[in-house]
Amino acid sequence: MASKFKVLQVIPKLGYGGAETGCYDLAHYLPEVGCKSYIITSGGELIKYIDKKKVKLIKLPVHSKNPLLILINSIIISFIILFLNISIVHARSRAPAWSCYFATKITRRKFVTTFHGTYNFENKIKKFYNSIMIKSDLLIAGSNFIFSHIHENYSKYLNSKKKFLVIFRGINTEYFDPNNIKEDEIIELTNLWKLDTNKKVILLPGRLTSWKGQEMFIEALNIFRSTNPEIDFTAIILGNDQGRTVFRKKLERLTEQYNLTKNIKFIDYCKKMPLAYHLSDVAVSSSIEPEAFGRVAVEAQSMKKPIIASNIGGSNETIIDNKTGLLFESSNPQSLSNKLSKIIKLDTLTLDLMGNEGRKNVLNRFNIEKMCFNTYSEYKKLIN
Repeated sequence: MASKFKVLQVIPKLGYGGAETGCYDLAHYLPEVGCKSYIITSGGELIKYIDKKKVKLIKLPVHSKNPLLILINSIIISFIILFLNISIVHARSRAPAWSCYFATKITRRKFVTTFHGTYNFENKIKKFYNSIMIKSDLLIAGSNFIFSHIHENYSKYLNSKKKFLVIFRGINTEYFDPNNIKEDEIIELTNLWKLDTNKKVILLPGRLTSWKGQEMFIEALNIFRSTNPEIDFTAIILGNDQGRTVFRKKLERLTEQYNLTKNIKFIDYCKKMPLAYHLSDVAVSSSIEPEAFGRVAVEAQSMKKPIIASNIGGSNETIIDNKTGLLFESSNPQSLSNKLSKIIKLDTLTLDLMGNEGRKNVLNRFNIEKMCFNTYSEYKKLIN
């Protein structure tokens, strides 16, 4: 049967990012439809959660951009393809994509790529390096924004004979479900974070890096406090600096400069993100550069929480403005402050309606099952 094919996904590391969780989810979906599923990666936190009965894991240094190692990896992957009789190789990043490209040429197997982000291309060499993601038999864009980005910047590399389409990322809507939150977990995290339940909680999730807009978020909070002195709030900046200690200190200094130390908490990590959303009154995505998809916006909606996000990139697709959340003018702290005021002053009935519409939006468009089924369907077409 055509459905009984073997798929090898290759990704640098299996962490908690959008590309990684998408790889993980698809890997566990494929055996449910009769396919054999394999992953090649160099490591990552998600490895310990892989069901070894369903997914076979192979470790290789595919995270490396060293040209010699890329070549060596391509030879090893070629042997793996032949030994396991792999039908489709799906690369989810540039360095492993180069290795997979050569390996699939040698073994004459189908090559699939997913373009997950807007890679930097400050010169022709970097652009050529990025273009490997376009050289596949099937090119998947994670959003309409990424689809347009590829057309605008890599049109000369596109082959009209090869398939190019959008498959939206999905999230686990059973995991991000407010009905699955337990009271004892709420109490535990409230105590751990030392939250005052009488204060409004504003949540900004995302790793600490300049393009995520934490600086602008702090400026917006300063404006928000001065224009809404009657509202007592706690803002949680949730994310690890991943070694960017200088940037973290810069954010802490800015917090002190605006005298917001009593209002802002820096928290590195949350084991269960649905709980973080549940404890918040509003979630924020303040990116000053376009998000390829914007997982925070989708997760918040799935948890029936209002989301405020920059009006650039994937957020324009995942949020229905004034219905499932609010969009603010990118890089504009005044605009963000205004939207915060609007959301926090909404009545309970309106907030509940927005939350229900947000959940419905995610279930209809951004759930894991839809993403996995659409990808599997395209695999079948490719094989046939």
